[in-house]
Amino acid sequence: MVRIGTAGWTIPRFVADEFPSEGTGLQRYAARFSAAEINSTFYRSHKPSTWERWRQATPADFRFAAKTPKAITHEARLVGCEALLDSFVTEASQGLGEKLGPLLVQLPPSLAFDADVADAFFAALRRRSRQAIVCEPRHASWFEPEADALLLAHRVARAAADPARHPGAGEPGGWRGLAYWRLHGSPRMYYSSYDEAFLSRLAVDAESREGEAWVIFDNTTSGAAAANALQLSRMLRG
Repeated sequence: MVRIGTAGWTIPRFVADEFPSEGTGLQRYAARFSAAEINSTFYRSHKPSTWERWRQATPADFRFAAKTPKAITHEARLVGCEALLDSFVTEASQGLGEKLGPLLVQLPPSLAFDADVADAFFAALRRRSRQAIVCEPRHASWFEPEADALLLAHRVARAAADPARHPGAGEPGGWRGLAYWRLHGSPRMYYSSYDEAFLSRLAVDAESREGEAWVIFDNTTSGAAAANALQLSRMLRG
C-alpha cells in the first residue's frame, strides 16, 4: 500500500477545486489523501480535544504520522528522555487511536550516530509503542552499515529525504517493513516543485516496495506539496 500526503493539510488556493468544497480543511484534505504528517507536535503538545477532532474528521482508513518533539531529539539529543517519551506516546496514541501511523524521529544535522545512545533510545521508544517508527537522520555517520543494522534490529525505518544531504540519504533504509519518503523540495527546500520525471520514478519505486510505503511532500511554503501529491496520486491510479 502506498500512502500519499503532505506535512500538515493545507489546501492551496490554486488546487482547491480538486477537493470537495464542503467541510473543514482536514475533511476536504482527507477526501483526496490517505495520510498526513503532524509536524506541530515537534513544537508543542496538543489538547485531547484537538487530537479527537482530527481523528473524527478523517475516514476510517486514514492515518497520521506524528513527529517526535524537539525536546527529545534536539534538546535532550535522545538521552535521558524517558518521561518525555511517555508523554508524547501517550498523547498521540490516546488522541488518535487506530488512526495513529508512524512515529517520526527527525534528528538534528549535528547529531552523529552513537551506537549506545541510539540503541538505548530506540529500545525505550519501542517499549512504549508498537507503532511503526521512522527516523530521518541528517548526519553522515547514520548512513553507514552499523547504523543501518541498529535501525533494522529495532524495526526502525530510515526515511529517504530529498534533497539528500549524503550518499544513500535519498533511499529508504533500516527496517524494510516501511518505506518513507520526506520530500522537502529541490533545489530550493520547502519551495521547489517536483517535475513529472521525478514523480514517475518515485511512483515505480514506491509501488515496488514489499511493505507499506509513505510519501510525504514537505515543499509546502509555495503550495507545491498538495499539487505534487495530487499528481503522484493520479500516476498511481493510472
